[in-house]
Amino acid sequence: MINEIFYMNGYAVYVLSAFSFTLLSFLGLYLVTKVQFVREQNKFVTKFGTLNTEQAKSAKLQRINNEILSEAINN
Repeated sequence: MINEIFYMNGYAVYVLSAFSFTLLSFLGLYLVTKVQFVREQNKFVTKFGTLNTEQAKSAKLQRINNEILSEAINN
């Protein structure tokens, strides 16, 4: 019975290779996105640190900046 599940009527090679390809693609996409996010976050933190107080207040009011800053603080 277990052999029948793994054999899949002769389609196991195709099904498992497609599943593996999809899984590896999603993993690769996640890793690339995570690396890019960390790079952009570091750039933002570097730039935000060089702002004067008036520019910092203005940046804090922007929604996207609040999201980025909250992620930087949480990590």
